[in-house]
Amino acid sequence: MASVAAALAIAFIAATLPTPLYAIYRRTFGFSEFTLTLIYAVYVLGNLAALFLVGRLSDQIGRRIAVLSAIGFGLASTVVYIVAATASLFAARVLSGFATGIASGAATAWITELQFKQNEAAAAIIASAANLVGLAVGALAAGLLAQFAPWPLRLAWLLYLIMLGGIGLATLYPPETVEKPLTRLGDLSLRPRLGVPENIRLQFVSPAVTAFVIFALIGFYAALIPTLLSEVLARSAPVLIGAAAVAGITAGLGYRGSLEVVNQIAPPGRRGEMVSSYLIAVYAGNSLPVIGVGVVSAVAGLLVSHALFAVLIGALAAVALITGVRYAPTRNGFQCPRRGDSARPFAR
Repeated sequence: MASVAAALAIAFIAATLPTPLYAIYRRTFGFSEFTLTLIYAVYVLGNLAALFLVGRLSDQIGRRIAVLSAIGFGLASTVVYIVAATASLFAARVLSGFATGIASGAATAWITELQFKQNEAAAAIIASAANLVGLAVGALAAGLLAQFAPWPLRLAWLLYLIMLGGIGLATLYPPETVEKPLTRLGDLSLRPRLGVPENIRLQFVSPAVTAFVIFALIGFYAALIPTLLSEVLARSAPVLIGAAAVAGITAGLGYRGSLEVVNQIAPPGRRGEMVSSYLIAVYAGNSLPVIGVGVVSAVAGLLVSHALFAVLIGALAAVALITGVRYAPTRNGFQCPRRGDSARPFAR
């Protein structure tokens, strides 16, 4: 269990590890701010490509092989970062996003299945904690190394390369939880298939919208707060710090709770597919609203764009709350009945 959680955390380290290095990359290679924005954005393309193309792969070949494949893509990405030039940063970022997309779905499903018989809620806590710890460690470690150690564009990636190799060996030990993984290449289906079984779609709405909202908030802080501090909110730092703390608590509770619901309602044979569908909401929330804020800001100004963002987040949060209350699964495995309906068991 610990090694799978560590693999998930290490996968997410790569998401934020280059963030403190972007300014150094920009000075070193002399590219524009727009190019830097594109380099940041292509990571999400790698995430979504992994989830759409191989989101259910671990349901077929097993969790271990899928996680090891993700580590392989992570190693390739890291090597490209080490020998980076401007053009290769795009390739490194896409490969990194692809690796994280595979690992996030497969490792989350693996943790859930390893922990399921002991404590279903604990699986969501472990997976969400691994995700958020990885995001925090990546930025912090890279920033400290770039500030106080030599080789600012190389050392962090060399250490990360060692971490990937070590966790690859560690993932050989946990038991495989897919009962009959495919062993013949001809039996493998690579046809993209993401979705939610029809009888639990209404139950899926609330955790998916919750994930979109909280990661939209995280994306807003990560992408826009530095600019706001320097240009608009320098005198409101205490208020901003308090708001950031509340947002962090909200993100932690929302991610843990929404993932727990997905784990609870997911049929075992489609767990990897459903987790991947959930993660699409995560990555879409982390990118699309921030892009929208940027576009509206250019046209109508910061105040209008941020007000619209707040209204959108509030409306979506209300949707998540209403659907969550109305269609919440219960502990005994039945969905809450709607008026006039009888309780129906959801698929397991």
